[in-house]
Amino acid sequence: MQATEVINKIFALYHERGHRQYGEDVTELQHALQCAAFAARNNEAPHVVAACLLHDYGHLVHDLGEDIAERGLDARHEELGANRLAVWFPAEIVEPIRLHVAAKRYLCWKVPNYFDGLSEASQRSLQLQGGVMTDEEAAVFEQNPHGEAAARLRRYDDAGKIKDLETPELESYRLLLEQFVHSPA
Repeated sequence: MQATEVINKIFALYHERGHRQYGEDVTELQHALQCAAFAARNNEAPHVVAACLLHDYGHLVHDLGEDIAERGLDARHEELGANRLAVWFPAEIVEPIRLHVAAKRYLCWKVPNYFDGLSEASQRSLQLQGGVMTDEEAAVFEQNPHGEAAARLRRYDDAGKIKDLETPELESYRLLLEQFVHSPA
């Protein structure tokens, strides 16, 4: 599959399901665009901007509904999205996506009052996702070569929940994403 076709497929899912909300005041698409825009404004490397845009792709893939956390379900969207995207993208994009939930758990362990700054929905989902990391889990996370990028992605994830914030359109990220697409093995 050519890079253009891959991105067409990904963007089609955002257009089809990006209107969903997941306990926040923004849609999945608005959230993705905000996260990517914040990363770009902070001069993050292109692979981090791409990871920010795609980090919740797993929410678009599952059909469990928009209120899964309220129903006590964890779709493991980080794994679902990372596994789907790994077919087309390198580890430098996929692994921060896979780790962005672990990064929330880590930052709750590492940063005083981090938990208090999480949205209500993010606090609720944290419990379903394993809660605050233990010292042992945090030590393992800190050794992961993608952990730092995942923690930065997580900060943009936390910030990207502003109702009616204007951002660049999804299509503006096409060339950025296409440069990373590789052929499946």
